Amino acid sequence: MTSVRVESFTGNVIRLRWKGANDMPLTKHPRDTEPPWREWDRKAQKSGLRHSVYCVNGNQYTGEWLNNLKHGKGTYVCKSEKSIFEGDWKYGKRSGFGTYSVQDPITGEYVKVYSGCWKNNKQHGYGTYFYTDTEYYEGDWKAGQRSGWGRMHFANGDLYEGEWLEDKHCGQGMLRLANENRYEGSWKNGKKHGCGRFYYLDKGQMYEGNWVEDIPKCGTVVDFGRAEASMPTKYPIPEVKVADPEGVLQMARSLLEKQE
Repeated sequence: MTSVRVESFTGNVIRLRWKGANDMPLTKHPRDTEPPWREWDRKAQKSGLRHSVYCVNGNQYTGEWLNNLKHGKGTYVCKSEKSIFEGDWKYGKRSGFGTYSVQDPITGEYVKVYSGCWKNNKQHGYGTYFYTDTEYYEGDWKAGQRSGWGRMHFANGDLYEGEWLEDKHCGQGMLRLANENRYEGSWKNGKKHGCGRFYYLDKGQMYEGNWVEDIPKCGTVVDFGRAEASMPTKYPIPEVKVADPEGVLQMARSLLEKQE
């Protein structure tokens, strides 16, 4: 006949002693039990294709998940911005190809704003951005800004095609105005800067030379397409008789470069 008595209790360890032939002590550890919230949390983790998931602020997402993050194809509706994004996601951020649209306050329909490549929630790569129905940009983006090559259609009918840097014309590009006059040459910080040509087709003239912040500083003006011009000047440009016209022009350019 044997019996058990509690010898000591410390923390989660209970020491028991058997009273019998050998009077052997026994140490017993209680069984580890997992709290219920751990199981609930595992079931709540989102991976793979899921139905719509609603947030307390009214936003909702329908699509693919990975480790509880938006990852893959999906559609996100933002209630506060009244917008929809449909496209690729990577670890919770818009990355890949996608289309961003906003709701028209009058019609209630969603109007496309940007369609193209994304990276880390910003426009990155090639894409088209619609500012209005008549004004849009198509070309390269970098970290949410127009950078690289692109074409900008302005609402007034002007068109710029060329290089961009941080949302401004920068590098080589062509600006064609609505009246068909155009500039071809260098740009810096959104302004004509460096060597370039401006064709005044309405007047039948062409300027070629150097520009500084949109202002022609040093160059030559000649008649160009005067016969087809809609508003030609009263008199043609007379011939300039200088012993060394190229030398004079080069000297002026050198002075201009020193000022810069």
